[in-house]
Amino acid sequence: MPQRFGRPGLLGTVARTAAVSATATAVSNRVNRRMGEREMRHQMDAQAQQQAWMDQGAAQAAAPPAPPAPPAAPAVPAARDRVSQLSALADLKAQGLLSDEEFATEKARILSS
Repeated sequence: MPQRFGRPGLLGTVARTAAVSATATAVSNRVNRRMGEREMRHQMDAQAQQQAWMDQGAAQAAAPPAPPAPPAAPAVPAARDRVSQLSALADLKAQGLLSDEEFATEKARILSS
């Protein structure tokens, strides 16, 4: 049989088409399988996270209530606090940051509280 040169014949075209089709099918199947595996991992992660939340909620429900907080430290006596506020106010007035009216207003507010 004489050998042809140039474009492939019918049999060569069919063979090339079959090879291309088989390659495309293999690639498509692999892509679909990897996407399915990835989706399965995402679902498993979501289920594990949901289970952890449920376990945490059950543990909190079963745990006894937290003990009450210890009482706060006794407050600084009001007289000492007022003195420090008045002292700071006098310093501001001495620096010239407060006018006489502002000083008198703030002094009255501190002494009335």
